[in-house]
Order: sequence, then C-alpha cells, then structure tokens
Amino acid sequence: MSQLYRQAHYTISATQLSELPDDVGIEVAFAGRSNAGKSSAINTITDIKSLARTSKTPGRTQMINYFELDEGRSLVDLPGYGYAKVPEKMKIRWQQTLGKYLETRQSLRGLILMMDVRHPLKDFDLQMIGWANHADLSVHILLTKSDKLKRGAAMATLHKVTAELKKQNLTASAQLFSSLKKTGKEEAISKLDSWFITDEVTNQD
Repeated sequence: MSQLYRQAHYTISATQLSELPDDVGIEVAFAGRSNAGKSSAINTITDIKSLARTSKTPGRTQMINYFELDEGRSLVDLPGYGYAKVPEKMKIRWQQTLGKYLETRQSLRGLILMMDVRHPLKDFDLQMIGWANHADLSVHILLTKSDKLKRGAAMATLHKVTAELKKQNLTASAQLFSSLKKTGKEEAISKLDSWFITDEVTNQD
C-alpha cells in the first residue's frame, strides 16, 4: 500500500473548522509539538521530499493542511503545538480548535502523534491522547528522531512511554521512528493501512 502514500498531493489549508472539506471519506491526522519532526515524518512516509514544508522555525504550520491520497482518503497535517513565539490567546484558540476537531470530525479514523524520543509525553501530548480516547479515536505514537539515541536507550524510552500511558489509563500504540534513517517507516505505513483500508463506500452519501 505504500504506493497510495506516494500519490499524496496538497489540496487545501484551513485556519478554522468551518473551512475544512466536507466531512466524508477517511482521513488520518498528524499532530505533535512544533519541534517533533512532524513535517519530516509526513515527507518520509509519502516519499515526497517537500510535501509538508519543514521549517527551521518550529510552529510555522499554524493551519490545518490537507493532502489527498485518492478520492475519499486524505492525510491531515495539524498545526504544531507548544511553540513559544505565538501569543497566549492564539495558543489557547488553537488548542480549543484541535480538541474540537478530534472530538467532532466523523471522517477522522486515526491520529498519528509525534513526540521527540528525547522529550516524550509532555502535558499537551497527554491532553491530545485524552481528547482522542474520549472521542474513541485510535492513537499511534511515533517517537521521532530515534537516531539521536543509542538503540538500547531508545527502546528503554519506548517501554517507559507505554508504561506511563498504562499508568495514566490512556490508550495508544507506540513505536520508534527516524526520518533521517527511515527506521520505523514500514511499521508506520502498516498502521496507516489499517485505518485506510476499509470495505465501506467512503465517498458516497
């Protein structure tokens, strides 16, 4: 199914939920703190180098960006959260928008949540998982930049993350991922496939 992701192309950006495409078909959203390597992960998964723009300034993506795979299936790049140089009011508004999107979007089948393997499970990461669990939405965590740690240390972090989620009664699967080395790419695609492959007629009333 990796061929499906190579067909990804940009379709629309929205600053608020009222501007989103019609709520039909299947979409999977990508979320994470502004420095978690979200755009790089999307580009790695799709094999399209500049599909999602990577920026030297974290937090540039303050819009909801849609990348269509085919009719009825899309990847959604959500605004990075936790960026420091944005006014507090705007931060709060984005947090409310993200929460509402996760809880009300009918075509949303899964959430890929990215965290830097060296700084996992920050407060807003936990909040995002909580929102998704409340909405009965599947969550899969990519512990990005795993090449920055030795294999043993990276695996230890993965175990710590899964243990902490259990302790906090939060439900999410997790894996190690590196855009630089492309490790974990097949595992991430396999998770996406499980959400996108369906017998339902996805784009008819």
